Amino acid sequence: MAATLDAVRIAEAQLPIIDVSGLSASRPETRAAVGAALRGACLDKGFFYVTGHGVPQGLIAAVLAESKAFFDQPMARKQAIDKALSFCNRGYEPLKGQTLEPGAPPDLKEGFYIGPDLPLDDPRVVARRFNRGPNLWPTDLPGFRPTMQAYFAAMLDLGARLMRGIALSLDLPEDHFSVFDRDPLATLRLLHYPPQPANAAPGEKGCGAHTDFGSLTLLLQDDIGGLQVWDEAGGTWIHAPPVPGAYVVNLGDLIARWTNARYRSTLHRVVNVPGRERYSVPFFYTGNPDQPIDCIPTCLAPGDTPKYPPTTVEAHLKDMYARTYA
Repeated sequence: MAATLDAVRIAEAQLPIIDVSGLSASRPETRAAVGAALRGACLDKGFFYVTGHGVPQGLIAAVLAESKAFFDQPMARKQAIDKALSFCNRGYEPLKGQTLEPGAPPDLKEGFYIGPDLPLDDPRVVARRFNRGPNLWPTDLPGFRPTMQAYFAAMLDLGARLMRGIALSLDLPEDHFSVFDRDPLATLRLLHYPPQPANAAPGEKGCGAHTDFGSLTLLLQDDIGGLQVWDEAGGTWIHAPPVPGAYVVNLGDLIARWTNARYRSTLHRVVNVPGRERYSVPFFYTGNPDQPIDCIPTCLAPGDTPKYPPTTVEAHLKDMYARTYA
């Protein structure tokens, strides 16, 4: 893989733009048509844009505005809700707090983690289940919490709808992932990338090359750009520029494991070279922590054997966090 931070600009049509509004249609053939479109994208790079998602543009604009307002605060206010104060990976993550690319310098980004908000007396919290617990919220941004809670709920709904589309794409019953969608683990991350410094260390970038841990990632970008996707066939990085009104969706490692790598979990990274502040908001839809992840039998070609040992959503997630926060 080339070590350069450059990437090729290609026509947006090479990363499919899929209208997923048909997943809510009453006619089965309309829903199946969306599944067929998803199948092509998942077999190729596992990266695509979705429109017709139903998330209000006013809510999207509010999320970006509240995110910027949070990161614009003095460091002391951000550190008052530092992730180090949380036992369930919530709150502020300082610059260079994570290293996603093995052997590379830490990522040039700061972030904020939000998850399902559970009280301390919830049985899952009492048992210290992974990533289960209360969120940490800033006290001096009155619009922050209600905005993020409304957006989190909207993204849970969209994640479940897309999983129905993934089931259709695999010629499975539409409700195949219904147990997986029940009480799912999910993480909303607010990210701020300062401009790429001219004197950056070798290999230093906004976000190192990695695949995502979970099932689906739904990415809201501002208009700066910087997301790059690895094109295995071309042997090069390609840009995934912002498309107004669309999310970038990519498959994570759990989908790759489930489909025996038939569906792609593709390397991607962020290089913020335009010299401006960049903001993005990925939503990681991970699924029910107790869900077994074993190869779907219909994804095995005759004579094939599973490429991955069985695991669960929670066990896989624990392993991934341990690797990137070591």
